[in-house]
Amino acid sequence: MHFVNFRPRSGAGYRLSTKRMLGTLASWTHSHDRYGDPMRAAPALTRRSEILAKAAALFAKQGIATTTVREIADAVGILSGSLYHHFESKEEMVFEIIESYLEDLHERYRTVAAANNEPRDCLEALIRTSFDSLEAHAHACEIYQNDHNYISRLPDYTALKRVSQSTQRIWLDTLVAGVETGVFRADVDPVIFYRFLRDAIWMSIRWQRPGARRADTDLAASCVSVFIEGYRVAS
Repeated sequence: MHFVNFRPRSGAGYRLSTKRMLGTLASWTHSHDRYGDPMRAAPALTRRSEILAKAAALFAKQGIATTTVREIADAVGILSGSLYHHFESKEEMVFEIIESYLEDLHERYRTVAAANNEPRDCLEALIRTSFDSLEAHAHACEIYQNDHNYISRLPDYTALKRVSQSTQRIWLDTLVAGVETGVFRADVDPVIFYRFLRDAIWMSIRWQRPGARRADTDLAASCVSVFIEGYRVAS
């Protein structure tokens, strides 16, 4: 489980995973708000999600450092001060956007690995799943690629790094298994191959703009053909 610092305004801090925290809030807001009013609960969680969506769009478009809290508040249609009722800082917003993206990606990869025993099939599924994630988390992907230096300085970056390393391990385990079983070429270092493939997929966010993709399935198929056919041992 990966944790973030959740600090109530009373000053009594405790640690709770973002996914668990949001799940708890979602469950609670079905019947209550902070005052016990069931009719006022859901909008609070919806507003928090709306803020993250607007912030992600701005971060992706103009960068994290140059995006101000006031710009985010204006995009949502609230005062800057009201934003702090939902998030303590811009950094907290960045963390939640990236954490949600990485944890979802990791879960997708875990599902792929569990469903595919053959290295070749697993590698193809990982590639296709990656392009699916690009579509589902377009802004987060772009932020992660373009502003990684900023993200790496976040107080809780270690938690994000752990998730990222776990996703990398799924790829490398698949590649190594393919080499060991004679499916993939032994003369190509799996780490080098992974880095080439990783950059080919994730850097495509810079030229395949969200909402303007001609055909993601075609792009994924091209990637599969170029990389897997070139890496596969000739029969």
